[in-house]
Amino acid sequence: MKYKLLILGLFLGICSMQAQEYFPKNDGVKTRNTNYTVFKNARIHVDPQALIENGMFAIKEGKITAVGKSIDIPKNSVVIDLQGKEVYPSFIDLYSDFGIKKPEKANGGYSPQYDATREGFYWNDHIKPDTDAVDHFSYDAKEAEKLQKAGFGVVNTHVADGIIRGSGMLVALTPEVSEGDRIINENSSQYFSFDKSVQSRQSYPTSIMGAMALIRQVYLDAEWYAKGNSDNKDLALEAFNQNKDLVQIFASDDLLNEFRADKIGDEFGVQYVILGSGNEYQRLEQVKTTNATFIVPLKFPEAYDVEDPFLANQLSLEEMREWNQAPSNLKRLSENKVPFSLTTHSIDTEKDFKKNLLQAIEFGLTKEAALAALTTVPAKTIGQEGKIGVIKKGAWANFLITSGDYFDKETTLYENWVQGEKKILNSKDVTNITGNYELLVDGKTYELEIKGEISSPKAEVKLGETKIGSKLSFDNNWMNLLLSSTDTSRADFIRLVANVPAKTENISGKAILPNGKETTFRATKAKNKSTDKTDIDKKDEKHREIMPLSYPNVAYGFRTRPEQENVLFKNATVWTSEDEGVLENTDVLVKNGEIVKVGQGLSAGGARVIDATGKHLTAGIVDEHSHIAASAINEAGHNSSAEVQMEDVVDPTDINIYRNLAGGVTTIQLLHGSANPIGGRSAILKLKWGASAEDMIFEQAPPFIKFALGENVKQSNWSGSRFPQTRMGVEQVFTDYFSRARAYESSKGDDDFRKDLEMETLVEILNGERFVTSHSYIQSEINMLMKVAENFDFNINTFTHILEGYKVADKMKEHGVGASTFSDWWAYKYEVNDAIPYNAAIMNDVGLTVAINSDDPEMSRRLNQEAAKTIKYGGMSEEEAWKMVTINPAKLLHVDELVGSIKTGKQADLVLWNDHPLSIYAKPEKTMIEGTFYFDIEKDKELRKQIQKERNELIGQMLKEKNKGVKTQPVEKKEKQRVHCDLLEAVK
Repeated sequence: MKYKLLILGLFLGICSMQAQEYFPKNDGVKTRNTNYTVFKNARIHVDPQALIENGMFAIKEGKITAVGKSIDIPKNSVVIDLQGKEVYPSFIDLYSDFGIKKPEKANGGYSPQYDATREGFYWNDHIKPDTDAVDHFSYDAKEAEKLQKAGFGVVNTHVADGIIRGSGMLVALTPEVSEGDRIINENSSQYFSFDKSVQSRQSYPTSIMGAMALIRQVYLDAEWYAKGNSDNKDLALEAFNQNKDLVQIFASDDLLNEFRADKIGDEFGVQYVILGSGNEYQRLEQVKTTNATFIVPLKFPEAYDVEDPFLANQLSLEEMREWNQAPSNLKRLSENKVPFSLTTHSIDTEKDFKKNLLQAIEFGLTKEAALAALTTVPAKTIGQEGKIGVIKKGAWANFLITSGDYFDKETTLYENWVQGEKKILNSKDVTNITGNYELLVDGKTYELEIKGEISSPKAEVKLGETKIGSKLSFDNNWMNLLLSSTDTSRADFIRLVANVPAKTENISGKAILPNGKETTFRATKAKNKSTDKTDIDKKDEKHREIMPLSYPNVAYGFRTRPEQENVLFKNATVWTSEDEGVLENTDVLVKNGEIVKVGQGLSAGGARVIDATGKHLTAGIVDEHSHIAASAINEAGHNSSAEVQMEDVVDPTDINIYRNLAGGVTTIQLLHGSANPIGGRSAILKLKWGASAEDMIFEQAPPFIKFALGENVKQSNWSGSRFPQTRMGVEQVFTDYFSRARAYESSKGDDDFRKDLEMETLVEILNGERFVTSHSYIQSEINMLMKVAENFDFNINTFTHILEGYKVADKMKEHGVGASTFSDWWAYKYEVNDAIPYNAAIMNDVGLTVAINSDDPEMSRRLNQEAAKTIKYGGMSEEEAWKMVTINPAKLLHVDELVGSIKTGKQADLVLWNDHPLSIYAKPEKTMIEGTFYFDIEKDKELRKQIQKERNELIGQMLKEKNKGVKTQPVEKKEKQRVHCDLLEAVK
């Protein structure tokens, strides 16, 4: 008999194992409840708009089966009375790495890595679309509880590593079920970023523009691969194509990067969901044009500790404004109808989530919009509308039970149900004793304030104006309150003990006095007393006035964007930079952004008249070689980076734009650096302060690219082993790449032709469709590059720096190349030992088009003085010297038909000087671009006063925050890096 029972037991055990998908890690077998559970008498927030008072809903097997004012209660239902409680849908976080082990950093090495480490995958290790979150996921109960306490029931998690990161998974934070039961969608989305994988040391890319170019190339290669053009299997491209119909989420950590991500999406017809920065309020108009849904971190900067006036002076207005304005970001997004969800990414969920959420509401975010951002918006974004984020029939039973309005600071979250499984966070049976009381004990009346969480409240006690030391414990509805004696010289205490019944307004119990005598106490809830302190707090909060935005939102930004004007300059000394030379007592009429008349006795014709008597009017200065207004300068990962473009990394918030305008500069060529022989594509910009990066692009300018020669590209002063390491190698790089470009162009008719962004750019050079500006110093290399170009039937357009140009000026003229040089830089490194300050004049005398450039953010706003140096060094005339910073660089950039001189029909890029423009005493009073004043010295004076006033107001606000006991952060001096050709920017 025992034998038969044993066989039966084994049989049943085997059947049990076959039927069971998963063995729980905890003891015992967990079975899902298949009965109905009905909740009644609840205040049900069905969704952000719909509310049912005193409603009911039923759940079964993890789903909601019915909801309404009244529903039929199925037989054998478990009924839970939620009288006085509120029910909300559980929250959803779309950007998480929950349950994913942090990727380990690749082993270090001293030599750079250029090739990929994975065989059978894409040529770049940072492209990892084949990564599936489900393969790396392991439920983390501890982290899950933190999210559950914040109200979350579902997260979209992924492996946060790489530029293209693979697919994420939508997982429910269901306690004590199998991994499979938790997964709502194992391929919910594909993730992107501009950050490299920590698991690879592969050098490329080293910049944001390199990352952007790489993503573009992946899109092109994936399309090519999908057509069956490759003989080799590429698992990364296959995965990328498989994931292309998923929700595409792009992680950015910067407002400008949000726009850069959207730019890539627009180019390839992809609408990204964008992980935002929290600074969207600074460019709301541009944010709206992305048509993206944003995932916004619920993170706000702390106030700075500005008690030390010296340290306070180190704090930028931009940083101060961000603290002041950031909490209003969500309100502004909501008011502008920009769809967004919220994420716990980059914050401490337990400490900061609820606090920051309530702060956003204090700053104007409505509770309905807040709830939508946590429920219905993320559900719709991830393709789960009606299934999660709502309390409706057929949806997952993901809901919260609270003591009241969730968005009230004192509200307690009792339970978080996920897929019908209950997670108890605080007992519903615990009495809520928080509030303000009038405490009467031993003939004295105290003020008692109990605050904090219901399960672990804290007490503050005052007797008159004296604060009394106190310690409160509250367990199983028993309250113990210890009061210190008002006599600080005595260690006497009053002990209060009471059992607090549910739904009570008053508390009474036993009091034990310091002498051991027992008596009673009574604490009467003071419903109206709390308003005094609350009103004071609200009054204090009103002192934190939100500072108005400016464009850009930094010091010297415009409160309202400047507008184009029709202007008549009267009686000016006009430096035409044309054959007419300098004209005395001359008028210039500007209409619709163009110069329409130059002469004497002109009438206004409705234009604004500016008396320029005794002043000098010139064309705006053109800087042929600049590195201002850029978020990156070099893509140093390869010896050719012709695929990257400086237009991708224009930074319209760079204060050097404004400073250059104050120096009379209106147009610049933003050049790639000199990290490699073949650099990146240039961006030619109009310095329209306050405009977007796209609006600063000089649309009519032809395309350029930066080449480089000499010490930098052969890495003389850098640690590296990348080819080339010699000047001979530099020549070979050019020969090799242009040979490849010819072969590439000849293959364009082939059926399996693969578009290559790098080769496309080089073909443009070969065909004369893109001009070359080359960083250069010594005569041998200048000769070399001209010969290479001639061998491939194209010309170098400009040699920049060119400090030995005076040695080969005749050969340069024969080649047809111009020169953009420094006025008097020499001996700052070995290859400029032969530089002389007469260089510009000598090249000019030979007949070259010569410009003076800056390559420096300080020199660029004093280019008028740099031009003046050519008069001393070389005896140039004033007019010819002035042309070196106006019409000559315009000619080098092939925009001389549009800018660079004062001539009828040209764009109205003009500068009004208070003195001779070549004088060290001269200051631009007004700087105009296309008829719009972007700098005005009188407005600048007003701005300085406004900035000082705003700084003082913000410092006062921060001091008030510190005095209220709010945590502050220390001031750290941040010096903006001065940008030159050799600056290397590392992608994270």
